[in-house]
Amino acid sequence: MFEQAPTFMALLSGPEHRFELANPSYKKIVGGRDVLGKTVAEALPDAVEQGFLKLLDEVYQSGKPFRADGFKYAVQPVPGGPINECYVDFVYQPLRGRDGQITGIFVEGADVTDRTIGTELLRESEARYRMLFDAIDQGFCIIEFLDGPHGPASDYVHIEANEAYARHAGIPNVVGQKLREMVPAEADDWVARYGEVLRTGQQIRFEQMLIATGRHLELAAVRVEPPSRRQVAVLFQDVTARKQAEKALRDSEEQFRVFAQTVPNHVWAARPDGLLYWFNNRVSEYAGASSTDLEGVEWTKIVHPDDLKKAAAAWERALTTGAVYETEFRIRRHDGVYRWFLVRAEPVRDEDGTIVNWIGTNTDIEHSRAQAAELANLNATLEQQVQQRTGELMAAEEALRQSQKMEAVGQLTGGIAHDFNNLLAGITGSLELAERRIAQGRFDEAGRYLGAAQGAAKRATALTHRLLAFSRRQTLDPKATDVNRLVVGMDDMIRRTMGPQIAVEVVAAAGLWATLVDPNQLENALLNLCINARDAMPDGGKLTIETANRWMDERAAREREIPPGQYISMCVSDNGAGMPPEVVAKAFDPFFTTKPIGQGTGLGLSMIYGFTRQSGGQTRIYSEVGQGTMVCLYLPRHLGDVVEHGVQAEPSAPALEAAGQTVLVVDDEPLIRLLVVEVLEELGFTAIEAGDGPSGLKILQSDARLDLLITDVGLPGGMNGRQMADAARETRPDLKVLFITGYAENAVVGHGHLEHGMHVMTKPFALEQLTERIKALIEPS
Repeated sequence: MFEQAPTFMALLSGPEHRFELANPSYKKIVGGRDVLGKTVAEALPDAVEQGFLKLLDEVYQSGKPFRADGFKYAVQPVPGGPINECYVDFVYQPLRGRDGQITGIFVEGADVTDRTIGTELLRESEARYRMLFDAIDQGFCIIEFLDGPHGPASDYVHIEANEAYARHAGIPNVVGQKLREMVPAEADDWVARYGEVLRTGQQIRFEQMLIATGRHLELAAVRVEPPSRRQVAVLFQDVTARKQAEKALRDSEEQFRVFAQTVPNHVWAARPDGLLYWFNNRVSEYAGASSTDLEGVEWTKIVHPDDLKKAAAAWERALTTGAVYETEFRIRRHDGVYRWFLVRAEPVRDEDGTIVNWIGTNTDIEHSRAQAAELANLNATLEQQVQQRTGELMAAEEALRQSQKMEAVGQLTGGIAHDFNNLLAGITGSLELAERRIAQGRFDEAGRYLGAAQGAAKRATALTHRLLAFSRRQTLDPKATDVNRLVVGMDDMIRRTMGPQIAVEVVAAAGLWATLVDPNQLENALLNLCINARDAMPDGGKLTIETANRWMDERAAREREIPPGQYISMCVSDNGAGMPPEVVAKAFDPFFTTKPIGQGTGLGLSMIYGFTRQSGGQTRIYSEVGQGTMVCLYLPRHLGDVVEHGVQAEPSAPALEAAGQTVLVVDDEPLIRLLVVEVLEELGFTAIEAGDGPSGLKILQSDARLDLLITDVGLPGGMNGRQMADAARETRPDLKVLFITGYAENAVVGHGHLEHGMHVMTKPFALEQLTERIKALIEPS
């Protein structure tokens, strides 16, 4: 009878509720699971989550039977698998032994799912015919199937709907609308679901997203009898918020899981009673034990025996008071070594404030405790160590200063030696030619070369002035100067120097005050700043020269390291490449330069800085990478009368000629070009001149006959002599090249090598040597 009984029955023994007997009806109601020999917690985790185990515990402890009618049971045979909801009537009857003690529980009940759902649908059906139809919160409608182009019963029309329909489904005025007109893309799926209800009479419950409105609906459908009416009643509600909340919860739980597994700390969780039930992988890796080995109170096995009593007492206090648990104790590593940890746990509470679990972390503080001990030891000898460290720092600073001095000397010797070698080559060559002309009796031509030598000597003097300028020890000739007039006077020279690709704008302040300054040095400073700006805009851009009157209060003067008072400013700005902060910080350092080798000694900005400081003013750089640079000179106001001052015009460039055997001479020093050209003409060659790399390359890329290229290495214009020669070899592979340079020979070779047909002469050199080298390179035709 037990096996054949239509009701489900089972016999549970002991306080853990272990299955001794279960008939087929019972196995059916729990999804066909094998429960014999297992406890309820082991066999039916879904029932445990729904409170059935708690009811069994109460019956076993109280000895009172429990009865329920229409109790909902969500059957989930496989964790995470599909859920089948059913309704049951059941009784838990306690069983007693001979001694009167509870020994087990007899379970008996019946599956009343059909009855319960039928009763619910009947009540809803009756309510439909009452005036409260529109008062229900859930959406409700009756649909009637139609035959159509897609076949029999392939469409339906809404014949009734309550007001909540639009609120839940998001579709207003649904009565009279056909499904395939409302949501044609979803019609087949809805027709299939409700059509099955119409054909079989089986009610259904399901959840589905209404794609047209993006809402998640929970629906129940039942056939309206008799079947000949072809009607189905649908009850539904919008569960979008619940779905979103469920998704958010899943996301939150997943995020916590990933976070807990990602962090380097130990992370663990405990139930409200303090029993630990979950650990992240860091705990297992550290302890060399699985999570199950540490659950409950087993974690105490890896706590240092001397620390266990204190740790357990603190944990008990936290559980009792709900306060944050925080303590320090040693935990045993898998190799038997104990390390100190800061252990901290926070209670997780529900909306009522009840603790539902605890989340804790263990943070390794072994190093910090060791450091604390070291710090205590350090304090005892701090004064001695400070003195020792101070001495070491002073020695290091002195070594750094010496290193910086040597670096500066190295930059100076490289840049200045190059410029002086150029000048010496011009002087010695001019004197040699003058001597040669005198020996030939051509006395009238000797003066020309003597004048050239004198000019080179004057330029050497100017170079020494630049050195004196950055050291602020040059001899200045200050005059009351109108800076606006000085800028306007240099306008033509600046525009020609900038070239056609750079637009020049002058913004002169009205009523600009006079300043006491050496106008020649100011002109040099302005031209130097303009050239720097031009070099920062290789693809063209805009140069702005702006003047203004400035009142420097205490704060502004302090920022610029000048006394408060009245000043005039002259600012040169460009929209070029700009400079990073680390370059701006070094820009005024003597000999510092970012330009290619041969394009300056790095004294330009240092000279400007020294000149303005010697004149009682200041220089400041404002720059952003990719935006441009502005350099401002601040000079004190002068109340005297302005002295007139003119600007000299630049010499015009010599014309180019070519005939017979032709040699291209490229050098930025006009005197060097003059001497080399003179030697070439004496040898009967035609000479073509260029003053920079781009100009020389343009000639090299033309159709002109060229038998030899003589070029300096350090050239202006963004292209040095070696780069120009390499580019020329692309179209003139057999072109012979003679480099003449004031740098050491390896400056030409670099980290590579000289190609075939390339030769080097270092300045200064005797013209006789140059003559012999040219003869050797150009063989007679």
